Amino acid sequence: MKEILETIILNLVDNKEAVEINEVEGEKSIVFEVKVADGDMGKVIGKQGRLAKSIRTVMKAVASKEQKRVSVEFIG
Repeated sequence: MKEILETIILNLVDNKEAVEINEVEGEKSIVFEVKVADGDMGKVIGKQGRLAKSIRTVMKAVASKEQKRVSVEFIG
């Protein structure tokens, strides 16, 4: 699951070296903390948060196959 998120984020940003994705796993839930460079934050979030919402939707679809809940947090 982390690989899918990483692929999406890396294709959106310019500064690929600054991307960090931390995975915090619980029994039935997973939290992904995504850190990107300040200049790339707008590219990841998108206008009015549309891209961020789309990324979360894709990750929820992937997680549902594994019967887990997932949330994606973007940290500047």
